[in-house]
Amino acid sequence: MPRIVLAALVGLALTCPAVAVQPGEILPDAAMEQRARAISSELRCLVCQNQSIDDSDAPLAKDLRVLVRERLVAGDSDRAVRDFVVARYGDFVLLRPPFDVRTALLWAAPFLILLAALGFMWRRGRAMAAPASAAPLSEDERRRVERLLGDDAP
Repeated sequence: MPRIVLAALVGLALTCPAVAVQPGEILPDAAMEQRARAISSELRCLVCQNQSIDDSDAPLAKDLRVLVRERLVAGDSDRAVRDFVVARYGDFVLLRPPFDVRTALLWAAPFLILLAALGFMWRRGRAMAAPASAAPLSEDERRRVERLLGDDAP
C-alpha cells in the first residue's frame, strides 16, 4: 500500500506544470529573481500565445526572459520593464491587456456575441411560434380548388 501511495505522489509531481526558466537565467539575488518571475508571468509568449514567457520553452520566450532580467539588473523598475516590452511588442504581449479605447471591442466582443445570439434565438422563437398567415383565396383560386376536389368540397 505505501508503494502505491508513493507512486501516486510521484505521478502527481510529474504532472505539475514545468517552468521553462533555465538555471543559467536565474539571477543570484533572490528578490530580483522573484521580481523577474512576477513580470515574466504577466508577459505572453508570442510564439505559444497562451503561455507566459516564464512557462514557454520557445527561443523568443527565452530571449524575453533574459531581456527582463537584464533590464532589472540595469536598475529599471517593474513598471519600466513592462513598458519597455510593451513598447517593442504592443499590448498583445500582455496576458491581461489594459481596457482602453483600442481594446474596448476586444473586451466587449464576448458580450456582444452573446447578445446577438440571444436576439437571434428570440426572433427565431417568435417566428416559429407565430402561425403562418395565408392570404385569402381569390375567386378564381376557389373555383379551381373546388374543381380539383370535386364534389367533396363544401
